[in-house]
Amino acid sequence: MTSDHPISPAPAPSVDDDEIAMFSAMADTWWDPTGPFKPLHMLNPTRVRYIRDTVNAHFGVADSDRPFAGKRLVDIGCGGGLIAEPMVKLGAQVTAIDASEKNIGTAAHHAAREGLDIDYRHATAEDLAASGQRFDIIINMEVVEHVADVESYLKTCAALLAPGGIMLLSTLNRTLKSYVFAIVGAEYVLRWLPKGTHDWNKFLTPRELKTLLGRTGLTAGPATGYVFNPVTRSWSLSDRDVSVNYAMSATKAG
Repeated sequence: MTSDHPISPAPAPSVDDDEIAMFSAMADTWWDPTGPFKPLHMLNPTRVRYIRDTVNAHFGVADSDRPFAGKRLVDIGCGGGLIAEPMVKLGAQVTAIDASEKNIGTAAHHAAREGLDIDYRHATAEDLAASGQRFDIIINMEVVEHVADVESYLKTCAALLAPGGIMLLSTLNRTLKSYVFAIVGAEYVLRWLPKGTHDWNKFLTPRELKTLLGRTGLTAGPATGYVFNPVTRSWSLSDRDVSVNYAMSATKAG
């Protein structure tokens, strides 16, 4: 999981230095299912299911062990590799980037231990776009609420997407319920996340995200909610409840 083409990220609209420092401080705990990233470990099977089903439907591929075979995929803001590893297991040729060098080190070490071939790079989306690279699939999970300039960042992502490609995003809705559950509940009551992990003012409503994606020239799909069941302590997908966590796809004309 080491890159043959290491890139040192230049200052970019996608980089919020305070956010990078916060995630870098937690980098060693990415693969601890009981640590600070416990919520992502719990959510991950549902995120992977959403990505797999949406990508298969977009490309008209029947589900199989390796439905993403032959597709170039980039995981932006990959963290410790919780999404990148399942993507390579689905057959994709995976590049995974993060603005935190420490996150990349953690991800690369874990992938090497698992025997997985992932091109990890300490880089930003702007770095990749400047190099002229294009991808069939872009993964943008829990990133947009942490970037400095969302519109500029999404325009860069659109430039990275190959004609006919698809981008998958997930983020948090800016609602009273999301404040109660994602910040008060997750950070202060349950202590699933360190205090200050999220800034409610940086959350985007589905309508706002769809509008921003439209300005990039991409076509946004409907929002799909991630819904947590406190009794079973499990997540599921919902076509109706997008009040807290939600995902959305965006496609580029071929």
